[in-house]
Amino acid sequence: MSNDDQYGGAGYGEVGGTGQTRTRLPEAPADPYGPTRRTSRAPRSLVTVVGVVVLLIAAIAFANQSPDTPDDRPSDDAPAAASTAATGTDPVTGKTAGIPKGFAQDEQGAQSAAANYAVALGSDGMFNPARRHSIVDAMAEESSRTRLQAAFDADYSAGLLAQIGLTKDGLAPTGSTFVNRTIPAGAKVKNFSAGSASVDVWCIGMFGLTGDKSTRPVTSSWFTISMTLKWNGSDWKVVETSQKDGPTPVTGDVPVSTSDEIGSAVTEFGGFTYAR
Repeated sequence: MSNDDQYGGAGYGEVGGTGQTRTRLPEAPADPYGPTRRTSRAPRSLVTVVGVVVLLIAAIAFANQSPDTPDDRPSDDAPAAASTAATGTDPVTGKTAGIPKGFAQDEQGAQSAAANYAVALGSDGMFNPARRHSIVDAMAEESSRTRLQAAFDADYSAGLLAQIGLTKDGLAPTGSTFVNRTIPAGAKVKNFSAGSASVDVWCIGMFGLTGDKSTRPVTSSWFTISMTLKWNGSDWKVVETSQKDGPTPVTGDVPVSTSDEIGSAVTEFGGFTYAR
């Protein structure tokens, strides 16, 4: 609602007489037995009306000068990019093995690449050998690909999968859903040049198995993934990656959902392509 809607136009009537001059005529001799002539006075009701009108005009003038009616009207222009944390640049549209690609050769592009790579590295696909190799092939820098593949294969060993309760292919037992999802909360560039960048991605993750008989229920955690990226001439690629715990906020007083609710949410809610 605009201020004009709040304080619609006010009309003002004319106040006062015409200012005419009267000529007083001679009076007839007074009748000593007639009624006594009284001196003419202005009616009190007229004085009251004039006072009310003056007060009304003063009230309207005061209202029109109040802070509720700013002198500067709101602008229809979009806010400057500096007014928000995100730049508003559209996410990339290309993908390889389901992972976004084609990020810009600037700090924003490096942050966007790191955020999307963090999602892939923190997904349930890393527990399946074939999918893990596709993920690493899509994001790894060429000279680092073999080393990264070997390191991730060692991390996601058959022993680890059995400990979690998964098959050798990273599948959950019948009646359960395996949950491993990473959601970036923010990213920052530690070092940047035209050919390389170091980026930290602060994330929240969900990990565990749904189901009434699960011995590893789905829990959440906070961690930071650090990546060293290299520009390969057309995109940012991963040279090195590491992870550490935190920063971790205090857990809110929110009721815990049932195992079935978590399983349904993971199945029904898809992920995003992240961009700064």
